[in-house]
Amino acid sequence: MQGRAVVITGGFGVLGQAAANEAVARGARVALLDYAPRPPAGLAEALGGGAALLGGADLADPAAAERAMAAARDALGGIDALLNIAGGFVWQTLADGDPANWNAMFRINTLTCANASRAALPSLIASGRGRIVNVGANGAVKAGAGFGAYAASKAGVHKLTESLAEELKGRVAVNAVLPSILDTAQNRADMPDADPSKWVRPADLARVMLFLASDEAGPVTGALIPVTGGV
Repeated sequence: MQGRAVVITGGFGVLGQAAANEAVARGARVALLDYAPRPPAGLAEALGGGAALLGGADLADPAAAERAMAAARDALGGIDALLNIAGGFVWQTLADGDPANWNAMFRINTLTCANASRAALPSLIASGRGRIVNVGANGAVKAGAGFGAYAASKAGVHKLTESLAEELKGRVAVNAVLPSILDTAQNRADMPDADPSKWVRPADLARVMLFLASDEAGPVTGALIPVTGGV
């Protein structure tokens, strides 16, 4: 990944930061896009000061996604890889949940992925070794109770990955990772009785994503790769 230009959506979140750290450790140059207006304190310093931290990017809006990706491209001088991490989760049953969350999950998970990918395509194709790595969900393969809206939106990411891989075959490799539960402070707080040793550490998932963004994974495209730890 030495010298590669990597754009990470959802870059201010736990997984986004882990991916950025891993990319920088492998010699890549990174631009982080996020809906939040400002990055967490200390993130720029942790990445060595050379990263472009671009907040206030509403990737669910196509025009905003184009502007954000143009800013990332200009900061890096091109785009070799796009890691689509931006997304969110809600647990609700259909009977008792808020119908608005279906639209919210589609916007946050599916549209951000589609819009960011569309905006990055010219640069990724021009790279000659472009990579897109999306974040799907193991919970969208076999959805549990309360996962309806989330799983449906992530299933959209899975099918977008497969379709885009066919569309771009021979030009850009497109794959997705399907994690189970990430070991984050928020998930530990939300599930105090669970065993987090079985969960997936963000740094481990980031390593899989950076492998898929590397030249070594060049022949791999259209794959939906489970990363489930001990779950």
